[in-house]
Amino acid sequence: MKLPICYFDAKNNVLCPQCEGKVDSGILTQADVDASIILANIAKSNNEVKDFTLYSCKEFEGNFVLSLAKNDIMKIRQSRTMYRLLQEQFKGKIWLVEAEETDNKFIEDLFFPTKILSINSVWAPGGVQKTRAVVSGKWTQRFPIDTKKVIQIVKNARNLDIEIEFEDKRQ
Repeated sequence: MKLPICYFDAKNNVLCPQCEGKVDSGILTQADVDASIILANIAKSNNEVKDFTLYSCKEFEGNFVLSLAKNDIMKIRQSRTMYRLLQEQFKGKIWLVEAEETDNKFIEDLFFPTKILSINSVWAPGGVQKTRAVVSGKWTQRFPIDTKKVIQIVKNARNLDIEIEFEDKRQ
């Protein structure tokens, strides 16, 4: 298991001076530490989680954006029980994204399993960049993803202003 903090620290829920220094200097966040500890605790009883690589975790108002390796995300998405296990351990909603990805892939990951038809960037007057994502289908009350939270996460994590449209609304 690869984590932002030492695996020993995550297993024992105590930070060594080196990891504590990274938190104090701002290299790591408290969310990185909390997510590392949670994953290390899950790994004690789940062999699949022992192979995970967590690059970072960002927290925005109870939403946890976990940057994981691509293979780890695939394992979680293929197993509802593993997703539920992770979701139960975090105090808020978890969002799974690939580490080191483009802005478009980041947005697509946030909308998984919903299909994104297109993502376009437009420059508005004054040098402001706007991003528009067109989502497949139409919005209903039962749409599984809170689009307001996605807008907030994209703004906080990537500093992008995003507008979300639905395919059927445009016709």
